[in-house]
Amino acid sequence: MSSTTEDAAGVKAPKPVYDAEARRRHREEARIIRTREAAARKDTAAREGQWASGDRTPLNPNEEWKSTADPLEVRHRIETMYSKWGFWSIPPADLRGRFRWWGLYTQRRPGIDGGKTAVLEPHQLDDEYFMLRIRSDGGQLTVAQARTIAAISQEFGRNTADVTDRQNIQLHWIRIEDVPEIFRRVEEVGLHTTEACGDTPRVILGSPVAGVAKDELIDPTPQIRAIIERGIGNPEFSNLPRKFKTALTGMPVPDILHEVQDIAFCAVEHPELGIGYDLWVGGGLSINPHLGVRLGRFVSPERVPEVWAAVAGVFRDHGYRRLRTRARLKFLVKDWGAEKFREVMERDYLGYELPDGPAPRLATPGNRGDHVGIYEQRDGRYYIGVAPVAGRISGEKLAAIADIAEAAGSDRIRLTPLQKILVLDVPQQKVSDVVNGLRALELESSPGEFHRNVIACTGIEYCKLAIVETKATAREVVKKLDEVFPTLDSPITVHVNGCPNSCARVQIADIGFKGQLVLDDETGEQVPGFQVHLGGRLGRGEDNDFGRKIRGHKVKADGMPEYVERVTRNYLATRTGPDESFADWAFRVDEELIS
Repeated sequence: MSSTTEDAAGVKAPKPVYDAEARRRHREEARIIRTREAAARKDTAAREGQWASGDRTPLNPNEEWKSTADPLEVRHRIETMYSKWGFWSIPPADLRGRFRWWGLYTQRRPGIDGGKTAVLEPHQLDDEYFMLRIRSDGGQLTVAQARTIAAISQEFGRNTADVTDRQNIQLHWIRIEDVPEIFRRVEEVGLHTTEACGDTPRVILGSPVAGVAKDELIDPTPQIRAIIERGIGNPEFSNLPRKFKTALTGMPVPDILHEVQDIAFCAVEHPELGIGYDLWVGGGLSINPHLGVRLGRFVSPERVPEVWAAVAGVFRDHGYRRLRTRARLKFLVKDWGAEKFREVMERDYLGYELPDGPAPRLATPGNRGDHVGIYEQRDGRYYIGVAPVAGRISGEKLAAIADIAEAAGSDRIRLTPLQKILVLDVPQQKVSDVVNGLRALELESSPGEFHRNVIACTGIEYCKLAIVETKATAREVVKKLDEVFPTLDSPITVHVNGCPNSCARVQIADIGFKGQLVLDDETGEQVPGFQVHLGGRLGRGEDNDFGRKIRGHKVKADGMPEYVERVTRNYLATRTGPDESFADWAFRVDEELIS
């Protein structure tokens, strides 16, 4: 039996005949295909070690010792056993693994050169001292907290204190015998080291001008606190495939490097729903860099903690646990894409669909986002941002900063994602006192361009992964280049990293140096040096890019200042004008100008 239908033009066409057997065969074929696809996905999941596959068999040593008990439980052993018995009583899985859940890493034994980094066993690289990270989520410190960290640095850490690009203070030379007392002191002033390291939600980046900036859309501090309450120290999230980096900002132009975070919330104004956040996931650098992707979803402020938990839950259950080198969230996001990630997050973890929303504003040439300088707050007081060279300060300097802030009537100090320090709430009549006091500590509010724009990781001085020295090298660049170019009219960022892991974000700098051994043409021997990345760009939407690399081009460590000088001169001589940024120039010109 057949009939006809009319198409749009009125032409009669035969109506298809209903064939029950053909439909049955079609459904069966579709079922078989779906079954095979599901089996293939499950097999892939199992091979990648995803918990969502139903198999939690540990597939590498880290997953093995994490599976035996919550790593957070090591604190009891630190306080009752190891601090009393000494360094050599600590078994390897605690020493180089679980201790990280409380912010402790063994530091590098002095005198071991970079050529031995990948050759020696971990126990040969270990010193009997620790690096300690103290969480300061959002980079927020009170005067009392800063003084406490400073006192710990001076009493227990040989006066070390570095501002990291994760808005922490990092100390060195910490003995296991002193750790319980350090824990007591930091917690007494409302700080802690819980999950400052490890396969956990690390310290939460926040805009350093949260709550005070004139153009801020929303203060993210309540959301940061809600995430901490929801997720930090919670066994639900204390065993992730790898570290999980979170960032929030209320600024209209993001100042938290949201494109390279595992999860980021960027303030936006929705035309119907008001002010909230745009959601990004899957950013990260290291050896395999990946820019985060917009999920295109609007998150109202009250939903931030549950959305954060949903993304962390997807990572926990679907993240790759077979190989440590593929365990970051960025690999899952790259394989799935934004659409699938959003679907799984909303369907299986949130239980509802988030509304679509607008994207944050792009950065403009005049918006640096480092907050260095003197700025009026929304309440008429001022905040003052200064630049330690590559984040290096000391316990003594931190105590002095606290004294300067208190003398000006301030109780708020902020650390930034670019290794800078801010003093908030300074009355107008006290601004010059604070500026001059900080200048006496070599902390400038109007530094030279290279002083302002250099950051560096820990380097071989303390880090067991490092191949080359970083902090002193960065200081040499600043000293030489600010003398040569005292009136540079365009910022050039220089990031110095001691190994390929990119803690100093070399791929997104104007000039990024990635530490490695290079061949000395004169002696034929391997010496400390760097691979160079040029022209990294963030905050520019579709124009975001990682730095350009020149095949085979390396720079010796002792020749780095001269290289930066040469490239800077070439830029100034051949740019199209002051409006052409160094990054745009570096991608445009021939290799001989940047090599």
